[in-house]
Amino acid sequence: MSKSPYETKTILPDRAVLVSLITTETKQAGINPEYSLEELVQLAETAGVEVTDVMTQNREKRDPRYLIGKGKVIELRERMDHQGANTAIFDQELSGAQVRNLEEMLDAKIIDRTQLILDIFAQRAKTREGIIQVELAQLTYLLPRLAGHGKNLSRLGGGIGTRGPGESKLETDRRHIRRRIGELKRQLEEVTRHRKLHRSRRRETGVVQLALVGYTNAGKSTLLKALTAADVLVENRLFATLDPTSRVMELPGGKEVVLTDTVGFIQNLPHDLVAAFRATLEEANEADLLLHVVDASSPMREEQMEVVEGILDDLGAGAKPQLILYNKIDLCAPEQLEMLPAAKGSMKISALNELDLERIRQAVQQELSGGLRSFRIPAQRGDLTPVLYRIGDVVRQQFEEEDIVYSVDVNQGDFDKYGYLLAPFTVREDENHLKH
Repeated sequence: MSKSPYETKTILPDRAVLVSLITTETKQAGINPEYSLEELVQLAETAGVEVTDVMTQNREKRDPRYLIGKGKVIELRERMDHQGANTAIFDQELSGAQVRNLEEMLDAKIIDRTQLILDIFAQRAKTREGIIQVELAQLTYLLPRLAGHGKNLSRLGGGIGTRGPGESKLETDRRHIRRRIGELKRQLEEVTRHRKLHRSRRRETGVVQLALVGYTNAGKSTLLKALTAADVLVENRLFATLDPTSRVMELPGGKEVVLTDTVGFIQNLPHDLVAAFRATLEEANEADLLLHVVDASSPMREEQMEVVEGILDDLGAGAKPQLILYNKIDLCAPEQLEMLPAAKGSMKISALNELDLERIRQAVQQELSGGLRSFRIPAQRGDLTPVLYRIGDVVRQQFEEEDIVYSVDVNQGDFDKYGYLLAPFTVREDENHLKH
């Protein structure tokens, strides 16, 4: 009896063996392969995969046909057969030819780290912008590998590596994919144009912008929710937040600032993903101050901080003022707490501690403040009054003959932008001291 063309496929649950190759190049690049593999396990579990086994191989260099050696591929096949695994997930990026060769040898679905991260992003994307960006990254990744993914879906009928644009994208030719990429880029440009418009409006109204940045699962969303009472998703898993969320936070002095949560960073974040999410990640570029949230309880704290700094440098935001927040100190062992730096511009906090939240607000206010400055404005220069209010909070004004002397609690970011207009009218500190 022939099957109905409308009969649905049975989607098998993903059971995977994870594979990592350690080469001389890996060691020279300063990548910690053990930590990277641990992270791959977390990524797989986040994607809903059951991890049945983990295997590694040390080689001088990559095998051009299989990434790992042929003997190791045979061992991998035996392990997969023994454990009933239907998927092999590689910690390194695979070429289309390597995927095709591994498929033939293993008769299983082949996924690499990049595709796994893209799959998680496809599950997380909720807004139109997020969905467009994920599909763009997936298609850009897929295009040069099209020949290598022919069997993945026809054999196994779904699961990781198939979400987002879906099965239909793998059945289309390169020309269609290129057309779709062009269309997505145009849509993304339109979304980016709207985002830039919102940013410029915020700048024009003198709104101070802060961005939460950090490694994935460092607690950024928890902090945003605690500091602003935002209705955001808070989960203890990788990439729980994908789409950026902006909320108003009130500082102790009464001033309101906009705090934006950004997507979490991860080592070996796919280049296609960074490119697609550049519009979102550029929230960090527009910020007057970055709040770099660090998981203080992580044994890989230093490495995670280096990854974040590297991506910020790539985005052109590396030189931005930062306040480093060593979060999750409630989960730290005493020796971990002792190892945390006590440098200026950093704080040890728990996002669950109300006193720590108040300390953050105080620290932000202090970081943004350029101190108290005085300006002697001639009475006929009323056009400068809006500038005074734009650069900070006017705390006092005195009338002296034909002038008005304003004392302003300056916001450093705004003063850097507009202070030049007031430079000729600045009251020197010694003059100010004599007056008082």
